[in-house]
Amino acid sequence: MKKNVIAISVMIFMAIGITITFVIGNKDLSSSNQNHNVSNQYSSTDDNQQVIAQDITATLAVCGDIMSHMPQTNDAWSVNQNKYDYSNMISGATEWVSKADYAVANLETTFSGGPDYSGYPAFNTPDELSDALKQAGFDMLLTANNHSMDRGYDGLVRTLDVLDERGLAHVGTYRTQEERDKNNGIVLADVGGISVAFLGYTYGTNGIPVADDKMFSINIFNTDYMTNMSNLDTEKLLKDLDYAKTLDTDLIAVMIHWGTEYQIQQNNYQREIAQFLFDNGADIILGGHPHVLQPMKLYTKTEQNGEQTQGFICYSLGNFISAQKDRYTDTTVVLNIELEKDGKTGKAQVKSYNYVPMLMLNRGSGADVRFELLDVYKTLSQNLHDTELNNRLNQAITDCHNILGENEDVGKIAA
Repeated sequence: MKKNVIAISVMIFMAIGITITFVIGNKDLSSSNQNHNVSNQYSSTDDNQQVIAQDITATLAVCGDIMSHMPQTNDAWSVNQNKYDYSNMISGATEWVSKADYAVANLETTFSGGPDYSGYPAFNTPDELSDALKQAGFDMLLTANNHSMDRGYDGLVRTLDVLDERGLAHVGTYRTQEERDKNNGIVLADVGGISVAFLGYTYGTNGIPVADDKMFSINIFNTDYMTNMSNLDTEKLLKDLDYAKTLDTDLIAVMIHWGTEYQIQQNNYQREIAQFLFDNGADIILGGHPHVLQPMKLYTKTEQNGEQTQGFICYSLGNFISAQKDRYTDTTVVLNIELEKDGKTGKAQVKSYNYVPMLMLNRGSGADVRFELLDVYKTLSQNLHDTELNNRLNQAITDCHNILGENEDVGKIAA
């Protein structure tokens, strides 16, 4: 009798526990669905309990080279505020950057401190640019590029300090050996519920040597960065990619500064490096440096177990903001990469991508607002009756379609 009573009591407590677990689990998942794009799939276990597998989709926004030539720096000065303000200069892209789950770009300048600001060939920009980037919705910046050492190691360090103060993550440059050793310099990011390991590299430093005892400070992918810049440092890349795999993130993304300036097609060395990166674990490759658009496409990866997943490469997004105004150098896009994770298998991949054309307008000296990044289709829809501007906007659309493809252009639909 005693044994029967005990057995019945145990069964009652187990039933209560299962009910509580099921209710709490559903509450947690309901809360998660409010934050991410999640679809639920139900599957049965052997004891007929239901567990929920979640499919997740998320958007990674990517922008090109962020520059501040001296005409831009001068234009950013606000007499009324008595400080620099870059918010109007980048406002055309803010809607797209801010709505993404995570947004990245290449910072091709330094924050070395004023008042001796400068543009090309050795960039030093007011700290207020970082404020505008944060307010626009950017989350992380590539800081490894050919201008990283424009103000030496001290300038590199201060740049990272400024970004940290604004809560902007950064990848590719480091203040100390310990900082570089942490995760092998890799930044881990939560992109709308999908984990991504970001790595960052540059081909060189514009002939500025990095001190032997400071080689940790910048990720350079060429062993001959001071001469031919054509000998890939496979040992370094393999070490970093292998370490990225141990972090067990859903995806691995490489941001890389490479290519030939002002060429709208990738060169053979870019193709070689891209293949090496894909073969050794990269899922997404985001390139910059040419200052003009270069092609982008989906890439089918075959894993070691024979499974196929979809990756992505963009060779160059051109300039995000700059004072360059020749054809192609004033045209860019906000790239939107849709990521997906299968709730049942746990596998993640790039689902699709699209872009929104942008034009960096230079109204010329004397204008109240000289530099302004414009959403091309939204500006055309305003019917400004400015023939010259409309021609430039339409030329930007044509160039985007010729280089990137027309089907992925969603700007007109959004406008």
